[in-house]
Amino acid sequence: MSTTYTITLQNCAFFARHGVHDEEEFLGQRFFVDAELDVVSGNALETDSIDDTVNYGIAFTVIEEIVTGKRRYLIEALALDIAKGLCQKFPQIKRARITVRKPNAPVPGVLDFVQVSVEHFV
Repeated sequence: MSTTYTITLQNCAFFARHGVHDEEEFLGQRFFVDAELDVVSGNALETDSIDDTVNYGIAFTVIEEIVTGKRRYLIEALALDIAKGLCQKFPQIKRARITVRKPNAPVPGVLDFVQVSVEHFV
């Protein structure tokens, strides 16, 4: 019998240049990412060893490299790339739910942010 647990990285902030419009690439903006990771524990909880679990410092770095890397037109595509990248780096992740928030979305109205969430299962 295996145990699962969830690791959440909440409101990770990065400056990047994603979006469809040229000014979004030119000006850039801040993006916020939440990562909810369902992990199969293996022996991690019994051994109390960071080597047997998802090191969330490294997970943050994976997210950062993807968000600040190549431009994506859709934050949905960005969220999926983050989910796949985390699952590839940490095979003990069985589900990654990634939420990306874009506070300065170019919409003709007043809003706090646009947000998308993507779930990726392994």
